[in-house]
Amino acid sequence: MHILLTGGTGLIGRRLCRHWLDLGHQLTVWSRRPDEVPRLCGAGVRGIAHPDDMGAQQVDAVVNLAGAPIADRPWTRKRKMLLWDSRITLTEQLVTWLERREQKPAVLISGSAVGWYGDGGERELDETCAPVSEDFASRLCIAWEETAQRAEALGIRVVLLRTGLVLAGEGGMLQRLLPPFKMGMGGPIGNGRQWMPWVHIDDQIAAIDFLLNRDDAQGPYNACAPSPVRNRDFAKTLAAILHRPAFMPMPAVALRLLLGELSILLLGGQRARPGRLQEASFTFRFTDLRAALEQLSGRH
Repeated sequence: MHILLTGGTGLIGRRLCRHWLDLGHQLTVWSRRPDEVPRLCGAGVRGIAHPDDMGAQQVDAVVNLAGAPIADRPWTRKRKMLLWDSRITLTEQLVTWLERREQKPAVLISGSAVGWYGDGGERELDETCAPVSEDFASRLCIAWEETAQRAEALGIRVVLLRTGLVLAGEGGMLQRLLPPFKMGMGGPIGNGRQWMPWVHIDDQIAAIDFLLNRDDAQGPYNACAPSPVRNRDFAKTLAAILHRPAFMPMPAVALRLLLGELSILLLGGQRARPGRLQEASFTFRFTDLRAALEQLSGRH
């Protein structure tokens, strides 16, 4: 199978490339730095600067994961424009390219996040739920999904991947948390009651591969473990594994002063569950947070 990826040089994209190369798939990554793609994604992966560089070559599937990191810095007006352009504008360009192609892929798997629901409070959220509240992250995900769904009119099966907090040993949120927790300076965020829908990177990769190969998979899927945890329990579990205390909370007031609107992303949460993946008989390898963190911390 020939798969075209956007966001292929990111955390999830790099792991997908290694996984699919091992399975014998042909991979092409659309990147701003196409020359670096073989080094980052694997020697057998081709990098291109624009989908038009594909020419008339057959493409069997498209996986659209591109997007600037949403929690790296405060949401200034300039930052919001970058977050929007790197997701919605790029997806618009991708769909426009698909419209022009005579040969079209069978499936488009497009990124999204559980932030689509907004801050859900205590409500349990599956794919049948509407957004609970509205903030910038929610509006961003809603627009991202609506843009990708335009490909359905072209006869392409569209899967929307609402990803939770991806836990990985080589990057992402866990890598940013480890230094303060190892120094004994970790703790809950705010009151620590907000829900964290997490997923182990191995399950994330397996779920994407599962949805790619399942012909009846279409629409939104929550890509998160069946057992979300509260932020304070996450902090306690990570600290216990590292044999450190977890007594230094980050006050909500300080977060709001430091991060402004971005603080909503950290002080809110989603009690999301992967209803549709479970109904489709997808099996999660990691359903217990402690087991997932122990397995990952062993890689450091």
